[in-house]
Amino acid sequence: MKKLKFLVLAAGAALMLSSCAMVLTSPLTGGLYSDVKAPVLATANAGSSKVGTAEAQSILGLVATGDASIETAAKSAGITKIHHVDKQATSILGIIATYKIYVYGE
Repeated sequence: MKKLKFLVLAAGAALMLSSCAMVLTSPLTGGLYSDVKAPVLATANAGSSKVGTAEAQSILGLVATGDASIETAAKSAGITKIHHVDKQATSILGIIATYKIYVYGE
């Protein structure tokens, strides 16, 4: 009986923790804190005189808002020729997560 109660509590805890605000596209994940920047894509266009950004946020994995698309990031800086794109994923204690796209180009 004690084993059954333990299994039920462990399963409940796992379900509760699984809805935390984690950014799954990060190449690395930190349980307490993560702030990782990584490449997304690169093109043959030379130079990157402009930088545009776009981001989305999540709270507890329950509410997610924002537009972290490459198109939105490019428009924010008036970029028409994309050189390369980077992403940055940040998570604090699994409570608040942010996903940010950086678009470099002309």
